[in-house]
Order: sequence, then structure tokens, then C-alpha cells
Amino acid sequence: QVQLVESGGGLVQPGGSLRLSCAVSGIIFNFVVMGWYRQAPGKQRELVASISNGGTRNYADSVKGRFTISRDSAKNTVYLQMNNLKPEDTAVYYCKPTNWNSNWGQGTQVTVSS
Repeated sequence: QVQLVESGGGLVQPGGSLRLSCAVSGIIFNFVVMGWYRQAPGKQRELVASISNGGTRNYADSVKGRFTISRDSAKNTVYLQMNNLKPEDTAVYYCKPTNWNSNWGQGTQVTVSS
């Protein structure tokens, strides 16, 4: 069974940075494309970034140039470095394989506010 544990969220001022982490277990990490999703209040969950085992990265237009996704296969962990955060980035952030069926983790709350 796939387990996903997100961490690193918090309250940050506009323009600030956060680094999210997601520990993955129960799956052959190198086989999956990992994604970071977010869900803001009253909105649908959206995919903001993904990374393949080969390092191919894709980003939503809203975060391009500000967010960077990376993965560490030795640690079975995927990261999301978020810079120049904006109030509209406020959401619960989740990681999940994009090409493998799994449940969602508990997510980590990111709040961008002055």
C-alpha cells in the first residue's frame, strides 16, 4: 500500500519561501512520476508540478519560474521548493504519483498572508 507523508507547510508572508517534502513508501519509487497537487478552499484540486524518474519536470503556468520540484531516489522523497509565494498559493498541498493509483496523504497547509 502506498503511503505518502507531506510536511513543510506553514504560514509565510508574500514573497517568502517554503520547501515541502513528501516521503513515499510502499511503491517502487523509481517507477513512478511524482506530482505535487494543491487544493485551495472552494476550488478543485490541481496539479502544480510533476517530475519523472529521468528528471523531466512540468509545471502549471501559475507557478512556473517560482516553484521547483525535485526528487531524491535514495530517500524516496520528493520536494517542492516554493519561492516568491503569493496569497493565491494558499492551499493544502499534496504529493501523489501521477501514473500510479494511490490514496491521498494528509497534505500540508500552506498559508501566504501578511
